[in-house]
Formats: sequence, structure tokens, C-alpha cells
Amino acid sequence: MSAKIFIEFVALIVRNRIYNLLKEQMLRMEAKQKYMTVPAAIRELEKIEMVRRNGRTYKLDPAITKTQKIILSSFGLDADSVICSADEISKLLATSQSLMNLLPLAGTAQKAWLLRGPPNVCRPHRPF
Repeated sequence: MSAKIFIEFVALIVRNRIYNLLKEQMLRMEAKQKYMTVPAAIRELEKIEMVRRNGRTYKLDPAITKTQKIILSSFGLDADSVICSADEISKLLATSQSLMNLLPLAGTAQKAWLLRGPPNVCRPHRPF
């Protein structure tokens, strides 16, 4: 029971942080937008998804909308950083899927090198 209360407490802290960031962004905007509430922002950002293409690569589908860009800017993110992160995830997934066949053949040092993955090439973003 105490674990559930702790999780609810952490979720409340996260929700409060999202609320404050959205509220700050709304104050910077001229007009009040309906999508700048926590539930509406989460619903809008849930629409961003990665789809597997050609059985190998993952791509963002659909493109990031203007509304989503505004919400992301509240968290210090932009569309380019989201696209770059999606590309990194796609590369990691493609690498891990292709490495699954190679791992039984590799030695310990090779496994460590193969599982390390590609370096982070995206520009850093402001943590929220």
C-alpha cells in the first residue's frame, strides 16, 4: 500500500511540474489555448508515435504539428531534438535487432562493443 502512495506522490510531482511549465508558456502567449492544460497536452503529445517502415526502420508518423511544437517548447524541446531522438531510437532498435543474430557468435569484448550503440549526436536540450 505504501508503494502505491509513493508512486501517486511522484506522479503528482510530475503533473505539477508539467502544469507549471505549461502555465509559464501560456503566460508568454497572447491568447489562452485550450491545449495548454495537462490532460489536453498529454493527449496531443500521445499522437506522436514511431511506426515501423519497410520492416526495418522506425520513423515518426505523422509529422510534428504546430500545436505539438508549442507544447514541446514549454518543456525546452523543439521538433529537431524530437526527430533526432527518434532517429537515435530507430538506429538502436535496428542495431539491437540485427545484433541478436550476432551475439551468440561474439566474444565478451565484442558483445560489450556491439551493445554500446551509436554515440549521442543530438544537441543537448534543457532538462525540464
